[in-house]
Amino acid sequence: MVRYVRDTTGRFSQRPHYKPEELDRECENIITGFLKNKYGEAEFPVTTDDLTLLIERDTEDFDGYADLSSYGHDVEGVTEFQPGRKPIVRIAENLSNDERRENRLRTTLTHEYGHVHFHAYLWEVEPPGADLLRRNPNANKQICKRDTMLEAVQTDWMEWQAGHACGALLMPVSYLRRVVGAYQEANGLFGVIGTGTEHGQALIARVQEAFQVSADAARVRLLRLNILGATSAGPSLFDRL
Repeated sequence: MVRYVRDTTGRFSQRPHYKPEELDRECENIITGFLKNKYGEAEFPVTTDDLTLLIERDTEDFDGYADLSSYGHDVEGVTEFQPGRKPIVRIAENLSNDERRENRLRTTLTHEYGHVHFHAYLWEVEPPGADLLRRNPNANKQICKRDTMLEAVQTDWMEWQAGHACGALLMPVSYLRRVVGAYQEANGLFGVIGTGTEHGQALIARVQEAFQVSADAARVRLLRLNILGATSAGPSLFDRL
């Protein structure tokens, strides 16, 4: 059950405070429910086309080839909230037009979906007034920059929550733990694995392949679930031999 705390950013009087495990559970339910409804089962990696269909389902309008340059050169997604209506989502055209950036596109799609699912209702509760919109036409928009898609600071709570949702949709926790568990068992590992170790890097690569994500997305997700850490917390089982 989500609880509410004071919004120190001043955007709302109160804002939702989700525990990471709450976001993990909800996101897994969303993506697996969507896939099972369409295919009868959930398999990963989820396709980019299916991610697009998911976000189209829950928005009033979706533009995957938008010119977002007016917001800044580093803006890759914008979600516009509309009280009484579904949100509008726009994704930077340079992501959709470049096959080499597909993983970045997948990150952006799921990040914006995090805003759609977890934040749109806030504008129903406290919509910006006409005066505020005249002073700041972007008051009803979440403008998402490249550098904060995955690793926003927690005080930037909307970006942090959407970033967590991004990883949880692409790499649902129970499916991810199966991949991690298989690697740990095959290599006699237990406990936290150091990010910079050979096993840490190999595990990141394994997750990249299993879920079609970037190395950064895999690393952040594994760190947030305390599967990876700064240093290894437990030895390999083979260290005892």
